[in-house]
This record gives sequence, structure tokens and C-alpha cells, in this order.
Amino acid sequence: MVGGGEGAFIGAVHRIAARMDGQFQLVAGALSSDPARAAASARALGLDRSYDDFRQMAEAEAARADGIRAVAIVTPNHMHAPVAVAFLDAGIHVICDKPLAATQEQGREIAEAARRSRARFFLTHNYSAMPMVREARAIVAEGGIGNLRLVQAEYLQGWLADNVETKQAQWRTDPARAGAGAIGDIGTHAWQLAAFVTGRTPIALSAELSSMVPGRAVDDDARIALRYGSGARGGLWASQVAIGCENDLSLRVVGSKAALYWRLQDAERLILAPRDGPSRILTRAQDRSASFRTPPGHPEGYLEGFANLYADIAAIIRGDGTRLERVPGLADGLSGLAFIAAAQASAARDGAWVEVRL
Repeated sequence: MVGGGEGAFIGAVHRIAARMDGQFQLVAGALSSDPARAAASARALGLDRSYDDFRQMAEAEAARADGIRAVAIVTPNHMHAPVAVAFLDAGIHVICDKPLAATQEQGREIAEAARRSRARFFLTHNYSAMPMVREARAIVAEGGIGNLRLVQAEYLQGWLADNVETKQAQWRTDPARAGAGAIGDIGTHAWQLAAFVTGRTPIALSAELSSMVPGRAVDDDARIALRYGSGARGGLWASQVAIGCENDLSLRVVGSKAALYWRLQDAERLILAPRDGPSRILTRAQDRSASFRTPPGHPEGYLEGFANLYADIAAIIRGDGTRLERVPGLADGLSGLAFIAAAQASAARDGAWVEVRL
């Protein structure tokens, strides 16, 4: 693992998820850019192989007979590219937290490293690994909703409604480290979720990005209209100043024959509403992806979404290509960065329609 030391949030999530199915063991890390904190974090986790520098780690682990086979990158966004490039060049598989990078240029650096590497790159958009989201994708792919007409994705939080001085808030509101505000941190989740379920990516968008908190240098509220090449229309609202919302992600997909509605706060239920007839509530009992560990009715959630990705990644590394289509990767990351760039360009032009260039 690179990053994820003392005071980090997402590193612990990855560690729990990675070991949930017994497919991964954490054996080495460069857990902080500060050597003393890196060593202290390694001791707390019982790691024998602690490194002061990620480049040193990539080189040393690649040379060991018992070296790591994969690395989890859980740093702030601006460090994703240099770390990913170092490990891809060393032939070590990369599991990276989203978004892909802080800028499109950094994303292209990762893409080039992936092209010349024998190793694979994975991106942890965990919500797309939840069972009922995977079931929604299957329903759409089978033609269960007919022709796509409308898409509405929302991701609402309220924790940045004021200036917050925590470590997590500081880097997320710093343009140099985050690259973007709400559209990068949570908007890319909504963007990827909609694309994963529908199998479609918008071709153009019109965005209004706001910084509601005085003095904030990144967006904290984004309202975006979407156009699809098929003629479908959509909307995306991402906000971190929506007081009363803790972590409210939802997706509504409307077709010519039926509609689907999913909400993270009720993640184990998917509503299927046919044009003619009553709505149905689908649960994990109807899920065909088998992306769960407990019987239906025994709730699973956020951590299990990450764990589903780690289980699939382990299988892919071992040669199971059947799971590739449901695990986010480089294409998802580049799409997310194209979304951010288009939204920023549109907002700079007072909401003008801008092509999303993937």
C-alpha cells in the first residue's frame, strides 16, 4: 500500500476490503511521505517491510522473489500518477482509488505507463460493485427498460458546508492536490455509476459549478445537464454543501419500457417500474452476479462493495478474464477526467455546451 497511514480514511477501508475474502495479504507499504509517520504506521499494522519512498518500494519489491504482486494507491489525487507509473513500470499490478488523477495530463501519463507494462491497472469505483447496481446493469443490457431516454445521477453530502480543518478536508479543497472539488471527489462516482449501469457515456454537457463557501478555491456544488449520442438526456448533481445529506448517492434510469431507481441508503433494493404495471422491488435474492457473502436479508454495504472489487481483481490477476467487464479500470478513469475537464470548461463559459472528449 502507498498512502493510508495515520489519520487517513480510505486506506483503512481498502485494508479491510482486501482481506475480507482472504485473497490478499498486506505485507509492505510506503504509508506516508514522512518517514517517521510511515514507520509508525507500519508498526501499528504489523508490517515488516516499511519504505520511506514509493519509488524505492517499487524497485525493491520487483526485485524480491517474494515481492508484492499488486499495490493499492490511497494517496491524495495528485500523487496517483507518479505512484502508478512507478509500479506499472516495475511490472506490479496497480489498484488505485478514484479519481484516476488530479489532471488529464497525469491521467495520460498513467495510460502510457499501462500500455508499456505487463501489469494491469484497476480503479476502485466501489459503488458499481454493489450487487443491485450490477443487477441494474444486467437489466439494461438485456433490454429490460427498452431504449434509454433519461438518466439522473445525484451524489449529495453536507460535510463541507463550512470551512473544515481536518486532514481529509484540507487536501480535498486544495486545487493542487485534488484537481477539482465536488465533481472530482464525488461527481466522478456519479458519472461512472451512470455509465456502468447504462453502458452509455454522454457526448456533451452543460455545467454550473459553484463555490458556496466563501474563499473556497474548488467547486463544492455542481449541477450538470447531459446529452447522449442516442438522443437520451440526463442530469448530474454533485454537492458537498447539501446540509442534511451524509452520503446520499442515487441513480434513476428511464427507458421506453421501464425505469430503474437505486439509492445507496437502501442499497440492497432496486426498484423496477414497468411502463404498464406495478413497480417491483428487487433484492439480492434476484441478483445474478452473486456479489455478496451473506444470505439476502443480512445487510451488506459500503465495505463489501470494495471487497467485491478486490475479490474480482484477485481472480483477474490469477487469469480469470470473465470478470474484467465489471471491474473499473483505466477507461473509467480517463472518462472521469474528461468529465471533470468538460465541466470546468463549460462552467468557465457560463454553462455553454461542451463536448466530452474521451
